[in-house]
Amino acid sequence: MSNGLAAELNDDCHSARMDRAALQRTMQAQGEVWQGLVTERCTHLFADAPVFVTAAQMRQMREVIEAVERVVKLDGWMRETPLPNPLPNPLPYPLPNPLPVPSSQSSPASGRGGERERQSSIPAGEGTIVASSAQNNSLGVFYGYDFHLNSDGAHLIEINSNAGGGFLNALLLDSQRETGWPGVAAAQKNLEQVFLEMFRNEWRLAGGDAPLQTVAIVDEQPETQYLYPEFLLAQRMFERAGIAAYIADPAALQARGDGLYLDGQKIDLVYNRLTDFSLQQHPALRQAYLEGSAVLTPDPAHYAQYADKRNLARLTDVEALRALGASEADIATLLAGVPQTIVVEADMEATLWAERKSLFFKPSSGYGSKGAYRGANLTRRVFGDIMQGGYVAQRMAAPGERSVCVNDGEPVSLKYDMRCYVYEGRVQLVAARLYQGQTTNFRTPGGGFAPVCLVG
Repeated sequence: MSNGLAAELNDDCHSARMDRAALQRTMQAQGEVWQGLVTERCTHLFADAPVFVTAAQMRQMREVIEAVERVVKLDGWMRETPLPNPLPNPLPYPLPNPLPVPSSQSSPASGRGGERERQSSIPAGEGTIVASSAQNNSLGVFYGYDFHLNSDGAHLIEINSNAGGGFLNALLLDSQRETGWPGVAAAQKNLEQVFLEMFRNEWRLAGGDAPLQTVAIVDEQPETQYLYPEFLLAQRMFERAGIAAYIADPAALQARGDGLYLDGQKIDLVYNRLTDFSLQQHPALRQAYLEGSAVLTPDPAHYAQYADKRNLARLTDVEALRALGASEADIATLLAGVPQTIVVEADMEATLWAERKSLFFKPSSGYGSKGAYRGANLTRRVFGDIMQGGYVAQRMAAPGERSVCVNDGEPVSLKYDMRCYVYEGRVQLVAARLYQGQTTNFRTPGGGFAPVCLVG
């Protein structure tokens, strides 16, 4: 796939520069405290340059996203998807691949099929709780489809079910609208209303007939989180719409008979930013989720349906896709746009070690690049740990590169990936992340979130 003008622009650090003065003005409008948080804590949150993509690259990303969305809604997908605790865990499903995978049995899991009704049986002391979730129609906010772009096309490297950065990138785009860069920003118009309607839709789908009145933005020790400034942006968005919004640690929540409470205030909807996807460590949220007494988005089933990295193996398994009833067109799209992925098993050790330089290893339930390893850099000790299980191996797909003039100095070549923020199968916003090293890290001078401009 030819990158044409986009590649030329990305190779030239002078092709476009971030309007830092405009960004500063936009941050100042958020208040001195907010700006101070970003400048002191998140030094490299926003990159020094935008990233350019072609219409063909954008089209392929959308086609891959649309194919994934169709496949994960097939009746058999959730029946064979391993749901994280507190929902029941099935046995491993079969994943035939060119690399050897031992045969295994499948076990149906509670999941959303047909009308997406779900019942969950979980241990509770000596007995068993059978619980129904009232959230059986909610979709999950801010799915992040992450791509690497190179001369071979667009490659989906993972899907996240609580992708961060949407609010920050909306602010960044808003600050740069008058730059006159070639192309147009890759985003829907009026993103605040788009995001707000997404949360209101989650409330309606879960059976909320009355207006959405209270939202809790929940993460562990939220004030210490790197993206805490984004929580504040989300809070202010809700408040401008007349919705009371609170930023809270899950330990502060209380599950009562009639719902979920925070300091005596009943919470309608929880915007879930936790990386404990199973809610095992958060009993109040877990109870509210299973009882359906509050809307939680995204929830454990959203994670299982999309973001568990073992799903990437299923998306690159031709026979499994055909057995599910996926169309041949979608299968072709997925094979071209998702690097081959397999679930690591103990008897693959010799094969995986021999092919490690062409592989990237990721924990199947990991997040934020934690525990991820480029095969070429593996030591025998770390490789031995990986072989204990809980990992997937994915064929390497090189990221794109963007030349950036750091501090007005010599050009520096940074890697970038693309994050498509998706809701209801529609792309709301496309943003890039510029970085050096093995994975995105927000520690690179000149790197961070970057606007995406479409050319050609």
